[in-house]
Amino acid sequence: MSRTHPGTLVTFEGGESAGKSTQLAAIARLAHVRGLEVVTCREPGGTTFGERLREALFGMDRAPSPTAELLTFAAARAELVANVIAPALAGGALVLCDRFTDSTLAYQGYGRGIDLQRIAAINEVATGGLCPNLTVLLDLPPTVGHARGVLRDGVDGADYVERETAAFHERVREGFLALAAAEPTRWLVLDAALPAQEVTELAWHRIGALISG
Repeated sequence: MSRTHPGTLVTFEGGESAGKSTQLAAIARLAHVRGLEVVTCREPGGTTFGERLREALFGMDRAPSPTAELLTFAAARAELVANVIAPALAGGALVLCDRFTDSTLAYQGYGRGIDLQRIAAINEVATGGLCPNLTVLLDLPPTVGHARGVLRDGVDGADYVERETAAFHERVREGFLALAAAEPTRWLVLDAALPAQEVTELAWHRIGALISG
């Protein structure tokens, strides 16, 4: 599936506690006010199948093998694209997704060390070739994200990904920045340490321009 569908797919990426869900919700509200049809979703999840995979995955005390982790995310993504994202785009909606294929490249590729070309091939199968029209990267130093997460959820509320080493999260951040640098026209990199309202305004400026053509 190419980018020629009638709708618009905007994905939100970034490390832990960078504010993805907050910004997605804020952008959705702005779009609704302007009378746009908006569909929001998250990864892994967004479908009954995907949410069950999410519960099983993040309910683990430790990470599964890198390959098992990769394929679990891909399975949830395939279901989400087939049953939520693709139909919404075909209907002309603005689809806002909390994480997508780039998270797999950053976490399982740069973070876990799985070959990027192998991940890209699996992503291609899971999405049918669907590529976001815009990817908003909320960039934040992992130490800041960790502190935010502790304040929000407490140490005991962290999942196995959040409990990964600082070095892992640094690799993930470097991966996101490398992906953005390689495809600058698709990415919007924002400083997630800025006030939330300012980040929303910067993101909406780009998204509004994209929608209006």
